[in-house]
Amino acid sequence: MSHQAILNGIDVLLEDDFRALRDLRVAVVANHSSITLDGRRTVDVLAQRRDLFLTSIFSPEHGPQGNVDATVGDSTDERTGLPIYSLYGGSYRPTPQQLHQVDAVLYDLQDVGCRFYTYITTLGLLLEACGENGVAVYVLDRPNPIGGLDVEGPCSDSDHESFVAYHELPLRHGMTVGELARLFNAERNINAQLKVVTMGGWQRSFWHHNTGQRWIDPSPNIRDVTAALLFPGVGLIEGSNVSVGRGTGNPFHVFGAPWMDGEAVARAVHERTIPGLRCESAAFTPQDSVHRHYRQPCSGVHFIVEDEQSFSPAALGLAIIEILRERYPDVWEYRSIEKLLGRSDLIEAIEDRSPELETLWKPDPDFFEARARALLYG
Repeated sequence: MSHQAILNGIDVLLEDDFRALRDLRVAVVANHSSITLDGRRTVDVLAQRRDLFLTSIFSPEHGPQGNVDATVGDSTDERTGLPIYSLYGGSYRPTPQQLHQVDAVLYDLQDVGCRFYTYITTLGLLLEACGENGVAVYVLDRPNPIGGLDVEGPCSDSDHESFVAYHELPLRHGMTVGELARLFNAERNINAQLKVVTMGGWQRSFWHHNTGQRWIDPSPNIRDVTAALLFPGVGLIEGSNVSVGRGTGNPFHVFGAPWMDGEAVARAVHERTIPGLRCESAAFTPQDSVHRHYRQPCSGVHFIVEDEQSFSPAALGLAIIEILRERYPDVWEYRSIEKLLGRSDLIEAIEDRSPELETLWKPDPDFFEARARALLYG
């Protein structure tokens, strides 16, 4: 690892010899992405300390190893023997019993910068549970891999809150998890005892390749930073009857369906002239039985991001929606994406092919004010 690498929150704690946590009983929200720059698990680093006491582990969606595409049960960490409580199974937030005799919960997960990526919902629910039970929350901050400057796409609304729409955020929020924790805590009046352990050296203009850190898949199908960048746009439509490449070697780089004409759709996307994007027709067959169109040959589109700085995933998402609605009005089940959109008026605009859709496809101005109050980095 280069000495130029950005320090994550856990590495900043290490440099400070964990002074803020001494003599505390702590739990940690962690998975396979929760590692130090020198490759040690956050769980192991905490468990080996003699000046604090690690009581338990909480795991998010995809489980402690980040390799499960289903609900996850409780388990035991083989290396430490500590209980692992799933926050994506029977309960989605720590229970009072699990927080009993815990002074602080540490949150150390790698996010991808998209509103419907569920690790940030887990963060919000953690703040709520800890606030209600008088337990402090320490967010060990990590970089937003797709940068901290660009904010785009429609905000969800408060009537459509769900596990993929915890708060009224745009598709791409341009924030770190530490900043989101501050926003949630203030805007939702949670008022938990929140401490963000900020990164060392990170700047808003940084993308993953600027951090000096190696890529770790935060979940099974986000396998590179390009997938993370495409996710707010392509991932938006996976609630419908199309495949977004899960069960293939290129999840979120492709999308298609057995009923689609990939060449025609690729041409239509190309005609939108989305900056930084090249696309070509693709043929693929999903091979995982838990994903849509399992073993069904699909025709679709392969997306190649040639300039990440100018590319807009929200613009791509809108283009896909409008093209599918126009070309396949009787086949594409567009209403099923309402949960990921988090807005019923957008579904109505899609249904009516309304020219207002493009206007609605922008962040709420109020979000920018709340975001500005929560930012931690320049």
